[in-house]
Amino acid sequence: MDSSDFLAFLKSRSSVRSYESVPLSEEEIEYILACAGTAPSAGNLESWDVVVVTDEEVRSALSEAALDQPHVEQAAAVFVVCANYVRSMSRYGERGILYGLEDAVIACTYMMLAAHARKLHSCWTGAFNDDEVRGILDLPQHIRPVALLAVGKGHPPAVLTGRMAAGEHVHRNIW
Repeated sequence: MDSSDFLAFLKSRSSVRSYESVPLSEEEIEYILACAGTAPSAGNLESWDVVVVTDEEVRSALSEAALDQPHVEQAAAVFVVCANYVRSMSRYGERGILYGLEDAVIACTYMMLAAHARKLHSCWTGAFNDDEVRGILDLPQHIRPVALLAVGKGHPPAVLTGRMAAGEHVHRNIW
């Protein structure tokens, strides 16, 4: 893939909030997880974990915890990406909290792009009640859910949303 192909690949991805009731294969799930495992991480500690949720009842509960967003329940799988503070704080102390969050975000981004590469659709969901998700999944206290990544065969929007020009975000040398 050359650089123009890569940019086109990135631009063709969109958040999808409508899914068919087609389960993901174990191969598709394993591919997404393998791609996440290649993500860079602070000190190579990989201070993230993921709970792969395919059970309909658990997805339904997660949908409620995600402020009743239906795509969380409709998707074939929800990858609940979590920061594992113990791993990062063991080396970096308090700064490890930030590194754990960063590691989880990068891993989730790789999962989202891996799903797109497999012609699957996804929606990154950050609006949810942390304590409810923690309770539903029986997460230990040192684990923080960071994102619910809904993945499945979906119905992308007819028109992709516009994006700000890169120059709107960029400052050189000083603000």
